[in-house]
Amino acid sequence: MIGQWHMDSSESNSPVDFAQLRQNMVDSQIRTNDVTDLRLLDAILSVPRELFVSQSRQELAYTDEDVEISAGEATQYVMKPVALSRMIQLSDVRPGNLVLEIGAGTAYASAIMSKIAEKVVALNENAAMSESAKVVLAATGCGNVVTVTGPIALGFGAHAPYDVIFVNGAVDEVPAALFGQLKEDGRLVAVEGSGNAGVAKLYTMHNGHVAGRKVFNASVKPLPGFRKDPGFVF
Repeated sequence: MIGQWHMDSSESNSPVDFAQLRQNMVDSQIRTNDVTDLRLLDAILSVPRELFVSQSRQELAYTDEDVEISAGEATQYVMKPVALSRMIQLSDVRPGNLVLEIGAGTAYASAIMSKIAEKVVALNENAAMSESAKVVLAATGCGNVVTVTGPIALGFGAHAPYDVIFVNGAVDEVPAALFGQLKEDGRLVAVEGSGNAGVAKLYTMHNGHVAGRKVFNASVKPLPGFRKDPGFVF
C-alpha cells in the first residue's frame, strides 16, 4: 500500500534540495531527450514530483526510474520522467483542453497536464489510490483535477468526450471504449506492448474514425486491468 504522504518537504530532516533535483531532471534528462514544449517544461518544473511518492521513496523521485506507489496484485508506478514527458508532449495538451488520465495512480501526470489544460479527470480503479491522489493534488494546488474511481478499461463517460486521453502505463491494446470517448480531433496516447517491445502510439479521431501511428519505443511498466485474456493454446 502507499506509504504516509509527506506534504511539506521543509518539515523533513532530509537535506535533499528537491527543487534543484527537479531542475537537474529537466535539464539533464528531459530536455536532452527531444522534449522541447516550453509549456510542458514549465509545468514539470512547477510540480514537486517527490510529493507524489511515499516519503520513504522521495529521494528516488528524480532518478530516471519508475517509482512504485502501491504493492500487491495491482502494483502501480509513477512513470519514469523521460518516458512520461515524451508521452505528454505527444498528446499535445493545449489550453482549454479536457483531459482524461487512465490509471492515474497518485496523479503526477494529471498534475503536470493540469498546468496546461482547462480540466483533468484522473481515473483509478482503486478507491484508496484515488483518495491518495486527491490529497496530494489538494496539497499541491491542482484544483482543476477531478479524481474519480471506476473500471479503467471503460474510461469515464460522465465527463466525455475528451480532447486528450492519456493511458498511464503499458497495455496490450487500447479498448474500443476509450476511443468512443474522444472528441473530434481528439488524441489518445498509450504504450502498447511490454518491456523493450513497447511502442508509444498516438491515436487521433477524425470524422468519426480513429487512426493510430507508432511514434517511439518506450519501455514502461504495465497498467493493471488491461491484460488480454490468453487464447486457446493447441
